[in-house]
Amino acid sequence: MEVTVRVQRYDPERDAKPHWAVYRVEVEPTDRVIDVLHKIKAEQDGSLAVRRSCLHGVCGSDALVINGRNRLACKTLVRDLGRTLTVAPLRGFRIIKDLVVDMRPFFQKYRAIMPYLVNDEPPPPHERLQSPEERARFDDTTKCILCAACTTACPVFWADSRYLGPAAIVQAHRFIFDSRDRAWRERLQLLSDDEGVWRCRKVFNCVEACPRHINVTKAIIEVQQALLTGSRGLPED
Repeated sequence: MEVTVRVQRYDPERDAKPHWAVYRVEVEPTDRVIDVLHKIKAEQDGSLAVRRSCLHGVCGSDALVINGRNRLACKTLVRDLGRTLTVAPLRGFRIIKDLVVDMRPFFQKYRAIMPYLVNDEPPPPHERLQSPEERARFDDTTKCILCAACTTACPVFWADSRYLGPAAIVQAHRFIFDSRDRAWRERLQLLSDDEGVWRCRKVFNCVEACPRHINVTKAIIEVQQALLTGSRGLPED
């Protein structure tokens, strides 16, 4: 089948502002959007810039706005989009070139929430054990691949670039509710300011945008509840 692909292009060294380029491409219905972009780059325009890595929906590096929605290009099939594809970079980030955006501010916020296990107690002879119930408490938020689809779908983020954003809060949730972690109170304090969890307006765009089907809004509410009660609801609290 032939598809028409509208790609937002922008080269800061040549262009005053972003513009649209149109390509017609022969594809298979089971091709992914990333395959279509690769074909354009290989056969029609080698200057097209697009970021990708694993191509299996794990690295999160090829999140784009595809037909108006945040999606992973490596997981979105042509047959689910029809004969017209519109591809643009993620909203709210500075465009480096074409579909590649500057992710540094996003990862700075990720690093700010201390995205690692903190436990200074003497280590046990073997691993730090958890019950299945304790592990299940934060299972959903372990699925995050830091693609930024949720954050760049958030109207609060569009209006306020200082907002920590859904992805950073999801990553904080993963450690706050881990029974082995001992820095959860410190993380809650980091999330309690004006640009933290209280900025969320429960629009649910983040839930719709997440390619890993994480209930992002639920995680944010659970962090808010932990802040209000001063407890994670775990036995050791």
